[in-house]
Amino acid sequence: MRLFPAVAPLLFVLLWSTGFIGTKGAALNADPFAFLSVRFVLAAALMAALTLALRAPWPRGRAQWTQAVFSGLLIHAGYLGAVTYGISQQLPAGVMAVIVGLQPLLTGLLSGPLLNETVDRRQWAGLGLGFVGVVLVVVGRTPGAGVYTVPALLAALLALLCTTLGTLYQRRAGADVPLLGGTTGQYAASAVVMLLLTAWHGGAYIHWNAEFIVSLAWLTLALSVGAVLLLLTLIRRMPAARVGSLFYLVPPLTVLEAYVLYGERLSSVGLLGLVGCVGGVLLASNLPPVRGAFTRRRPG
Repeated sequence: MRLFPAVAPLLFVLLWSTGFIGTKGAALNADPFAFLSVRFVLAAALMAALTLALRAPWPRGRAQWTQAVFSGLLIHAGYLGAVTYGISQQLPAGVMAVIVGLQPLLTGLLSGPLLNETVDRRQWAGLGLGFVGVVLVVVGRTPGAGVYTVPALLAALLALLCTTLGTLYQRRAGADVPLLGGTTGQYAASAVVMLLLTAWHGGAYIHWNAEFIVSLAWLTLALSVGAVLLLLTLIRRMPAARVGSLFYLVPPLTVLEAYVLYGERLSSVGLLGLVGCVGGVLLASNLPPVRGAFTRRRPG
């Protein structure tokens, strides 16, 4: 457990970075809401099985169930629903990643008035450097990209808003909700919403080919279970602005993974942006005192 503070953030970023590539593989072969319906049903079943097998507690009372459902609708139904829909509308994964990559700035801006967490000048400098780096990475990866549709761009902005509010709400109101049982409730509520959207959207289809099955399996096991549990744990044990700064590493890693999988190369501008992203995260995350990095803050 002594390695957790060092390993958990890095593992989370590595897992989370694969989400855009996996989502693209799924979105090319299925209606976005039908795909997420299947994913959330499977994730809810897996989390329920873990809760029962480990005899972990379930949320108690109306308040905890409400907190679990509401945070799930933001983090899962809202964020993932918007990301998947935007990519299905031909918004490149890199562009989606850079728009959602604004989350640390928005989280840092709102964590002060909402969570009473101080964001100093060094952190803001790191957040700003990371944002510039993300922009350079995406510009270096996709120069001369075409015009994107309004629904796709609105979906990206909705994803940004949902993931930011979900992170802040989870830290403010969800710290006492049991992790496994609460996450089960999050996925169950999100599955209901996706099923309703599938019925409303119409024309639901899924092509059960190898690309879709591999994408679904990876996104369900590695992302919906592994990465989400890591994220919720980090939110509970780290300041919101520091958790948000980790998301600056996601677009660069996604670009690197695309290079390995599809042979896409980074330009010199993209490499410069990659360095800026890493430097920004290190700058924004270097918070004194160290002993307070993974402890909950006492009220008042």
